[in-house]
Amino acid sequence: MRIVEVIADQKHAKTLVGMAKFYGAEDFWWGGDGGDGRCSIRMLVPDDCRQALIDSLQDLFTANDNARIVVQSIDAVLTHEGQGDKDLKEDKAKAVAATREELYSQIAKGAQLDSNFLVLTALSTLVAAIGLIENSVAVIIGAMVIAPLLGPNIALAFATSLGDKELTWRAFQTNVTGIGLSMLISIAIALILPIGFDSSEILSRTDVDLGGVVLGLASGAAAVLSLTTGLSSTLVGVMVAVALLPPTATMGMMLGAARWEEALGAFLLLIVNIVCVLLSAKVVFLLKGVRPRSWTDRNRAKQSNAIYLSLWAILLALLIVVILIRTAGWHTPW
Repeated sequence: MRIVEVIADQKHAKTLVGMAKFYGAEDFWWGGDGGDGRCSIRMLVPDDCRQALIDSLQDLFTANDNARIVVQSIDAVLTHEGQGDKDLKEDKAKAVAATREELYSQIAKGAQLDSNFLVLTALSTLVAAIGLIENSVAVIIGAMVIAPLLGPNIALAFATSLGDKELTWRAFQTNVTGIGLSMLISIAIALILPIGFDSSEILSRTDVDLGGVVLGLASGAAAVLSLTTGLSSTLVGVMVAVALLPPTATMGMMLGAARWEEALGAFLLLIVNIVCVLLSAKVVFLLKGVRPRSWTDRNRAKQSNAIYLSLWAILLALLIVVILIRTAGWHTPW
């Protein structure tokens, strides 16, 4: 449940009251006149009604620059009967998806390529590399906690679900930059530090099996579910980082040490995980009904969905074939 506050011209008052009733608002109340001809109405809206209400409000105010729609989260609703808080808990238990606009606001932040993203990527790579070299699971997990790789991957799946080219390109740039920076730092570490490549944590990232496919698929699906149901995404971010950062660091160190076959195995693991995360995240977004508001945008998004789903599904099928061939005993001649 959320509070949807609408700030608009006074002439829309009756229309907004009617919309609040029509879309099932639990309650609504008016704020004072701001002195500029506008007033505000706040609606207590259940999760399953909120997207339809917000879509209608945006259609109503398409040509009105004075209107504002603000969505506010709430922790509890108390009534004189003491029933409101129970209703809120039951509403949360239904795990209804957040609105498109709420998801966009949250997910777009993860696609920002800024100094914080670069610093966190560099630090998490350094920590992960040390954990791999020292064969320390605890240190590797610590690197996963600060790794910011969940954001751009989920943003890429979300943007393609909406057919949003600008966010797609921004998420792609951030993702490539993060992985590229991690790889360069890992190569530098291999060139500077003496590394013993008999660590089990390193060796486990130089090959991939079908278990890696399952991990990647589960990570992407869990990430989207955590976002759409309002649950904490911290642990899911760790899952995605586990799938992406260690293989990247391992590949970089193997390249720096000119160990080509091990680098190829780590590269294959990384690509498998990226494709799996993107594919499963996109499927869950579609199952959750994440789509554009307007008819024109929906048609454009259908084309985008068909292209990207086909691309990632084909890539995953080819990668599984390569995994099966390698498992059967094929090795590169390097």
